[in-house]
Amino acid sequence: MNRIFLCLLGVTTLLLAACNGQTKSGLSKADTIALATCPRFNADNAMRFIKEQCEFGPRVTGSEASRLCGDYLIERFKSFGAEVEEQPGIVTTWEGKQLSARNIIAHVNPANTDRILLCSHWDSRPWADNDPDEANWHTPVLAANDGASGVAVMLEICRLLQEKPVQVGIDLICFDAEDLGTPLWEEDRIGSSDTWCLGSKFWAERAMMDGYKARYGVLLDMVGGFGATFSREGTSRQLAQPLVNIVWQLAGQLGYRQFFPLDDSGYITDDHINVNDAGIPCIDIIPNYDDGPSSFGPTWHTIKDTPDNIDPNVLEAVGQTLTQLIYNEY
Repeated sequence: MNRIFLCLLGVTTLLLAACNGQTKSGLSKADTIALATCPRFNADNAMRFIKEQCEFGPRVTGSEASRLCGDYLIERFKSFGAEVEEQPGIVTTWEGKQLSARNIIAHVNPANTDRILLCSHWDSRPWADNDPDEANWHTPVLAANDGASGVAVMLEICRLLQEKPVQVGIDLICFDAEDLGTPLWEEDRIGSSDTWCLGSKFWAERAMMDGYKARYGVLLDMVGGFGATFSREGTSRQLAQPLVNIVWQLAGQLGYRQFFPLDDSGYITDDHINVNDAGIPCIDIIPNYDDGPSSFGPTWHTIKDTPDNIDPNVLEAVGQTLTQLIYNEY
């Protein structure tokens, strides 16, 4: 907790300097952050990266599609100038089955100890257990939004960093085994919340053993769905409120307030929990739908999570906001 406090103190200092002394309780409409010159995020590229991931089929942890797509991601990040680390691990699923998992970590400016972190999961849900048709519940999810969208945003940002380099160290982490959690038909099983986010869990354990540090982190989860809006998630506010303020303020200044309303949502079990446990204040950019069968959107854990249900405008809003955040480090 001391490490989290120190990181939060640094982010708070940045926020106060940029936003006219506003406290972490929020930003007024009169507050602005000076916008550094930064490249334009290309949503068409992000769409292409989504489609390329989905061409492998569902990337369920431990599957052949997962192996092939993981190799693709490694080569993509390398082609954009990043040094790539593979982090293998063994995870135990809700029914006690052990699977080989692989986190993929792209390092930009690896020699710089002053680092920030972007992350997303890249695996697919093994079953479409939220599909309205029960006949589809045991069908793997293609995961265009719930997995591929966040990774695609990171790939495009990595490409931009190669074209217009920065000095800060950046780690782009693709977590495996996020979506192996207990299926809905088994929700009464004890300890089901511990069956999610398994890749980020073993990443966090190793990060603490290795003494890894980053000033802050941003998790991207389902950042491309039609109609998506991103409310300020509960754990993000609790452990990284200053960073929440900065990101939502930047989004508003860039003209993306419709996607980043100044609304609060509840606490979500997601990979950012484990990143925070590793001592790094991390926020979760995750959608919050007001209506429909799920607060995560109509395609969440269904067979409809396909590239044709991705909105490039949403990808742009998230991608450009994060690009601005990174280039504002200078």
